[in-house]
Amino acid sequence: MSLGNSTLAKEFILWGFPDVPIVQEFLFVLLLFTYMLTLFTNTLVIIVTLTERHLQTPMYFFLRNFSLLEICYVSVTVPKILATISSQGRVISVSSCITQLFFFFFLSSTECFLLGVMAFDRYLAVCHPLRYSALMNHTTCQKITICSWFGGFITTFPPVFLISQLQFCRTNTINHFFCDAPPLLQTSCRDASFNEFLDFICAGLVIMTSFTVTLMSYIYIIITVLKIPTKIGRRKVFSTCGSHLTVVLVYYGTVTFIYVRPKGGFTLSLNRSVAVFYTVLIPILNPIIYCLRNKEVKLAIKKLVSLQSIRQ
Repeated sequence: MSLGNSTLAKEFILWGFPDVPIVQEFLFVLLLFTYMLTLFTNTLVIIVTLTERHLQTPMYFFLRNFSLLEICYVSVTVPKILATISSQGRVISVSSCITQLFFFFFLSSTECFLLGVMAFDRYLAVCHPLRYSALMNHTTCQKITICSWFGGFITTFPPVFLISQLQFCRTNTINHFFCDAPPLLQTSCRDASFNEFLDFICAGLVIMTSFTVTLMSYIYIIITVLKIPTKIGRRKVFSTCGSHLTVVLVYYGTVTFIYVRPKGGFTLSLNRSVAVFYTVLIPILNPIIYCLRNKEVKLAIKKLVSLQSIRQ
């Protein structure tokens, strides 16, 4: 089927990595190792927070959901990124590309909302400790988590649905490792300015909503902490919030750079480099940050490893 003198694309070819065998082999091994380590560390967090009784708290309930999101998130993109190492693996159908785009945006939007929820949870724990158990019970945690997933869906479906209605004919080559919106829209047969604007609005809505909740929560947390008379008390509170705050700054910084900024000024090649950071490296950093900065999780992991050693 054609549109004027241009043939409509039925499949795309992802640029992937440079066609240098040594470089490709090195990147494949590195990415595969990183992917497997991401799956392992996040699965370990889920198992530990499920099995240890003293970790059956709202904070670890949300952390468990966050780790599940990370597993799904990397599984949407990394296998295809690994496939692009070979020329045969760079081909992807239009429908598969749109599907990957949807789940990529859906999971990343849900992560943003969940980060905001985790900040609000820390606010209640620090600023309203006496009412915390009543305000953030198991039922409330479940409802808030479901709302995060639903929020990710309703902010993702409209823009991705409109993208799926486009016809692509300018080129069948996507300058990326996977199907992302900016390079995909460049292949549209017609002007995709509205789609770019809608992507900008939805991404901005997700980031600003969750970031505002996070910012306000930490403002109140800081005000409360400054009122604590002892340094030990202040250090204890900051230690429970430090891991989450670190993840928030890294995650929002990279996502904002890609999706909520003026269109010009940055090349797609630079976007590809940043994309590798937030799609491959950040998911593995999150459990490491939480585990290294959290004594309870480290002790629970050591206990789990010791039990496994004794059984063997």
